[in-house]
Amino acid sequence: MKTNIVILSLCGLLMCSCAAEFNRVYKSTDYNYRYEYAKQCFAEGRYTQAETLLREAISLKKGTDEAQESLYMLAMAEFMNRDYESASETFKKYFTSYPKGFYAEQAMFYVGEALYQSAPEPRLDQTPTIGAINAYQQFLDIFPTSAMRPMAQQKLFDLQDRLVQKELLSAQLYYNLGGYFGNINSNSESNYTSSIIVAQNALKNYPYTKFREDFALIIMKSKFELAENSGEERKLERYRDAEDECYGFLNEYPESKSRSVAERFIEKCKKVTKD
Repeated sequence: MKTNIVILSLCGLLMCSCAAEFNRVYKSTDYNYRYEYAKQCFAEGRYTQAETLLREAISLKKGTDEAQESLYMLAMAEFMNRDYESASETFKKYFTSYPKGFYAEQAMFYVGEALYQSAPEPRLDQTPTIGAINAYQQFLDIFPTSAMRPMAQQKLFDLQDRLVQKELLSAQLYYNLGGYFGNINSNSESNYTSSIIVAQNALKNYPYTKFREDFALIIMKSKFELAENSGEERKLERYRDAEDECYGFLNEYPESKSRSVAERFIEKCKKVTKD
């Protein structure tokens, strides 16, 4: 217990000492000294202190060899502090100001990386995800031979999967809402139709997605439920369409875990289409 108290006391004294040293440096009129201390803070992982000193250094170092270094360090300090929105903007500023600068390639990559880190889960608005995709794509276009290309490509694929998952959740939601309103109901028909459209558009936009079977299953189930919930005037037409969809599903996914679902739907469809 005493040992812990001693350790905590020493940590407290060290923190106070560091804070006092930072305040002394911050008040100093020796700007070169302040800049070197900012670099020391950055190297030691004291990113908040580094940010504070670097923001002022950017304007003071303008036109010097250290100008781009201070801007890039500020962006990295923001990134390490998980202020991803600020970091992405600062990295953009660096690349705009120094497109052929020493850190241009890294800055362009980290624009995408910062946006990637702030991208939300699939259920939420995916505007940041789209921004990250565009940033990584721009990086790949500008630096096609970069050593960071594989990382950018992998992150790009991950982000595209988030967009696909968003569409999958939307299609599933429409499908679930379809049966909520009961049987013959214009709202249920509309939701099943919307589920089909969302899933078909996703397959068109992302033909090689790993969720392809999931979308195909939703389309098949929605078409069958649409037939089940149709009025007499459209029932036969929709059962035939559902039956064709089921056969198409089985042809494309013969080993699917949902094979029995497709077979059960076909049996029900045949009872109507054969009459």
